Amino acid sequence: MITASELKVGTVFKAGTEVLVVQKLEGTKTGRNMSVTKLRVKNLLTGTTAEAGYRLSDSFEEIELDIKKMNFQYNTGDTFHFMDNDSYEQFEIEREDLGDAPNFIWEGMDVEIVFYEGKPVSVKLPILVDRQVVYCEPGIKGDTSGRAMKPAKLDTGYEIMIPLFCENGEWIRVDTRDGTYKERVKK
Repeated sequence: MITASELKVGTVFKAGTEVLVVQKLEGTKTGRNMSVTKLRVKNLLTGTTAEAGYRLSDSFEEIELDIKKMNFQYNTGDTFHFMDNDSYEQFEIEREDLGDAPNFIWEGMDVEIVFYEGKPVSVKLPILVDRQVVYCEPGIKGDTSGRAMKPAKLDTGYEIMIPLFCENGEWIRVDTRDGTYKERVKK
């Protein structure tokens, strides 16, 4: 059993008769003696995506899945192609099934693909990835009150808020769970 407070992106669980995979964590809301976690989930049986809210104390049956280490090869539009590192078999996964993963993956990256009944259903990313800033406005000197942030575009096309001191061409570490800046890295 797993509780709603333990759900994270990529977790597959059974709610009633539905088999669901968490695609995105929307956050937790507290009010009137009850905390609720909001999620975007995909039903693996019907293929539909929906918003869901569960009390943090709700419990679900966790589904056992097969996980294979695979290599991201390329994407053609909304179809992403992965290759099994052992058998060299190739699999396709649609963008909508990947949640936020397309914001953080690059060609040649090794990831873990989650399979349910022989079908790839989601990707498990490392918690932290290093990406390069390809565009951001220059920081303004003296504008350092509080935690001053500015928008930036990464080499994958993802837009993120970064500190004012970061510049074009720098490498940063990004948390794939929520898409936030963590630190600068030397490359």
